[in-house]
Amino acid sequence: MLPRTQCGDFRVMHIGQTVRLNGWVQTNRDHGGVTFLDVRDRSGLVQIVVHPDTPEIHKLAHAMRQQDVIEVVGEVIARSDATVNGSIPTGEIEVKASDIVVLNSSETPPFLVEDDCDTSEQIRLEYRYLDLRRPKMQKFMELRHRVTHAARNYLDSQKFLEIETPILNKSTPEGARDYLVPSRVYPGSFYALPQSPQIFKQLLMVAGMDRYYQIARCFRDEDLRADRQPEFTQVDLELSFVDQEDVMAVAEGLLRAMFDAGVGIRLPEEFPRITYNDAMARYGLDRPDVRFGLEHVDVTELMKKVEFKVFREPADNGGLIKVMRVPNGGEQLSRKQIDDYTKFVSIYGARGLAWIKVNDLSDLPGGLQSPIVKFLPEDVLSELLHACGAANGDILFFGAGDTKIVNDALGHLRVKLGHDLNLIAENDHRFVWVVDFPMFAWNEDEKRPEALHHPFTAPREDELHKLESDPLNICSQAYDLVWNGTEIGGGSIRIHSPEVQSRVFKTLGISDEEANEKFGFLVKALKYGAPPHGGLAFGLDRVLALMAGVDSIRDVIAFPKTQKAADPMSEAPGEVSEEQLKELGLRKRRILQES
Repeated sequence: MLPRTQCGDFRVMHIGQTVRLNGWVQTNRDHGGVTFLDVRDRSGLVQIVVHPDTPEIHKLAHAMRQQDVIEVVGEVIARSDATVNGSIPTGEIEVKASDIVVLNSSETPPFLVEDDCDTSEQIRLEYRYLDLRRPKMQKFMELRHRVTHAARNYLDSQKFLEIETPILNKSTPEGARDYLVPSRVYPGSFYALPQSPQIFKQLLMVAGMDRYYQIARCFRDEDLRADRQPEFTQVDLELSFVDQEDVMAVAEGLLRAMFDAGVGIRLPEEFPRITYNDAMARYGLDRPDVRFGLEHVDVTELMKKVEFKVFREPADNGGLIKVMRVPNGGEQLSRKQIDDYTKFVSIYGARGLAWIKVNDLSDLPGGLQSPIVKFLPEDVLSELLHACGAANGDILFFGAGDTKIVNDALGHLRVKLGHDLNLIAENDHRFVWVVDFPMFAWNEDEKRPEALHHPFTAPREDELHKLESDPLNICSQAYDLVWNGTEIGGGSIRIHSPEVQSRVFKTLGISDEEANEKFGFLVKALKYGAPPHGGLAFGLDRVLALMAGVDSIRDVIAFPKTQKAADPMSEAPGEVSEEQLKELGLRKRRILQES
């Protein structure tokens, strides 16, 4: 039997050869008695021509339907100059069929299996095996393969060991909810699916493995969000005897390899760093998009000079007042657009959006247009305009109030304006490390500090003395990598001292008993010569979605769940039998739904 040749591999050098190919019928066309079939497999598409001088084959070809699976034997011939198709790689040739076998016939698909299908995502997910036949989706899966392959090759070259960590773990609820798995052997006990391999990769460092990596499956039972998945994939790594810069250097090399293999983009040799405080001050968000300006200026102290209540009250009471200058915005933005932006910031808790249009800097206050100008003295206006570098034609937007609300509102407004005003160049890829995150945040509900990342993150050594006395003003050795305003990964130097880990637990309000119950095996391991270590994880699905230029990570996952954490194809999650529940020592309880 002839060896199979993939459909997309045929070129002019194959002319005159007899070949065998397999694939799915994409289209069937009759041109004056001659039948043309477009046949596709993963490699691409090739045209098959069937002439009436082979009646049986011609009759069979004429009856073909879309997505029938066939085998074709025939001769590769050149297309005439008039029929060359320059839009496909095989467009200079076609295969003149001498034999066709139907391997399997197909029912009429619920949607056209082609890139330009306009069916709903729900239907696409229900028939995911058909959706994945579309060339675009197959390219996404090939991208995923290339990127993960490059990641493995790079990490292998850096002497990492690929080690699998357990899927069935003990529940340690410190963040999102765990997915629980009941144990049949230990009735009443449960395993938990891993939210990350965090504790086990630290144990591998204690075990002397030195450099670990894993393409790790992780599970989080999170509240429903637009683009999150209950199961997802991380490129996960951990290293011993390193500091923060060592880990970031390895991560940068890893990303360079992934981007080169995935999309052919050459990344810079070193990514810039910005502190968390600087990011919040300049951009309002801890994942800044640094492709454009519109940086914020803090004018809180200046506004202590005014009587205008909207500004004066937060200035005097620990709040924040920021201004963002939009160059030429006064000339570009209509009053309706400004009103729309006012509605937009309300999503983030802002009560309004003050603004000033700068028409003529030489005429104060007459050259300024705004409802609030009359409340601001001329000397304050002059200082304000100088502080933000205002020019004629600009518009200034203000945020005033609670610090978090101001940063959220003005930070997201900055991103929206960057897109709305076309301030972002195409194919501009900017990476930035955000470092020196706070170690703790205040949990208002529980009236205690909580770990901003996780409780195993090490504090900065020069601030360790403040752990008990001033925990909210300690910086951690944590770092996040941001790509064009999206956090794609992060990590930290870990605590390797059992004494420091115990102090951090106490600061978090975790008693010795609770720490032993949740993390006892890690705390015990730290007592047996744990090396200094740190690591990082990239969200592979998110990185791939950004590489592919798609809005949803579902497009780069072979079998994703919906936004409601369900699978329309397999109908998971599903009911289980009473017998299965009985074996597990479980029984159903009716949950009353509020009407």
